Amino acid sequence: MRDKLSLKAARRIALAAQGFGGERVAEHSGFAQMRRMVERLGLLQIDSVNVLVRSHYLPLYSRLGPYPTARLDAAALGRKRNLFEYWGHEASLLPVATYPLLRWRMERAKQGVGIYGGLARFAREQRPFLDAVLAEIRARGPLSAGELTDGGRGEGGWWGWSDGKSAVEYLFWAGEVTTAERRGFERVYDLPERVLPHEVLAAPVPTVEEAQRQLLLISARALGVGTEFDLRDYFRLEVADTKARLAELVEAGALVPVNVEGWRNPAYLDPNARIPRRIEAHALLSPFDSLIFERARTERLFEFHYRLAFYTPADKRSHGYYVMPFLMGDRLVARLDMKAERAASTLSVPAAHLEDGIAPGPVAEALASELRLLAGWLGLEKVRIGGEGDLAGALKEAVGPSA
Repeated sequence: MRDKLSLKAARRIALAAQGFGGERVAEHSGFAQMRRMVERLGLLQIDSVNVLVRSHYLPLYSRLGPYPTARLDAAALGRKRNLFEYWGHEASLLPVATYPLLRWRMERAKQGVGIYGGLARFAREQRPFLDAVLAEIRARGPLSAGELTDGGRGEGGWWGWSDGKSAVEYLFWAGEVTTAERRGFERVYDLPERVLPHEVLAAPVPTVEEAQRQLLLISARALGVGTEFDLRDYFRLEVADTKARLAELVEAGALVPVNVEGWRNPAYLDPNARIPRRIEAHALLSPFDSLIFERARTERLFEFHYRLAFYTPADKRSHGYYVMPFLMGDRLVARLDMKAERAASTLSVPAAHLEDGIAPGPVAEALASELRLLAGWLGLEKVRIGGEGDLAGALKEAVGPSA
């Protein structure tokens, strides 16, 4: 039998699973609390856009409140790290315990499977060069692509990689190197055995099937409830693999099939998921937050149509450049264009937009508090509201004149 869930219940399940609705206690917590939250989420997506702050810092802030970002840096790049970088949902920070669950993906990458076609072709044609790059990293220690002796020059642009960059990215995907540190945002590569905990590298490697089942269970725990597409997209699994593993997990009682009101496709519920009676949350969300990074799911859950505007011409952007949804209670009620103007020590909001049917007053009051909190966390002294419209006007009044 299939259980039925209302859309409101599914929304509350998803928010609780993603760590919303609890007390913000980051100022009084340390690595343990942050580690538990990352384990709950399964991953933090990384992105290069730095208009406000690097995206991977924001999910913990949205759930736990202000925290020293140096703690996350230490967890990901310190000597005793408990996070590592790899391809989870795109480039991601993941708990080191997940490393054995992704060894099958690394092995497939070595065969040119599951990676960019151009990179697979490069690896087939340039094996001696790859071996030379790996040998140089082994001999010299951590190196960026630009520090390779014979790395070549890129052609500019996002995909104009040099041969050296192509080599280290292939080796990274294949698990033969990992991120030792970052200089600015540039990856510096080293051998896994010189970076990751020994016990993680020595841990038994599960079968492909068991690893995929465990990844799907992590996805289900993080999402609370999701369709087949939602669950496989979280770790970017293949369709055939996912369908087979889901059938096995349902048979074992590890996932419960459900129908969610308004969803065309069946869904799967984490049997341990909480269904809160209500969610009290105020949070500005990174565009790459795991609550909303799958846009079709965001629309199904919140009736909130959301797309990135980074690569859209300015005259075609509907809400701004770096647009952050605002979660209030259990709804996405507004979206703000955000920018950190560090030279002016100002958190700038060039535009603010309400969702249809939402009253501006309560949203502006909650947002004013959130913006001051965010500015303080980022070390900015002022908040400046721009733009026109009901929410912008109410926010200007609630925030007051920029100091």
